[in-house]
Amino acid sequence: MNEHLIKEDIFNILRILSSNNDLTQRDLSSHLGISLGKTNYLLQSLAQRGLIKIKCFSRRKQKLKRVKYILTKKGLEDKLRLTYYFLRRKEKEYLELKKEIENDSCLVKVDYQEVKL
Repeated sequence: MNEHLIKEDIFNILRILSSNNDLTQRDLSSHLGISLGKTNYLLQSLAQRGLIKIKCFSRRKQKLKRVKYILTKKGLEDKLRLTYYFLRRKEKEYLELKKEIENDSCLVKVDYQEVKL
């Protein structure tokens, strides 16, 4: 799997869980636009790394397990680090696009002036 896409998926899971920890895996999967299997894999990975805690709230054996995904202090720190990383990456993309637009608009002006003369 592409490491950058995994980072982005992890960032999005941490971002969503920081505002709503009542979501099911299916809800998270739907919000993120990724498969349920990948969501499960990423949640298990986050739990193993200590970024989230998985708490079961079902008391009866006949009922489906009710699970909450709780962001840990380490998870919040990682979310902040990833937020900074993505903001820097987006700023870099913005500056590159801005430079490209400025270069293209200079070419258009030059071409326009040449035609006008």
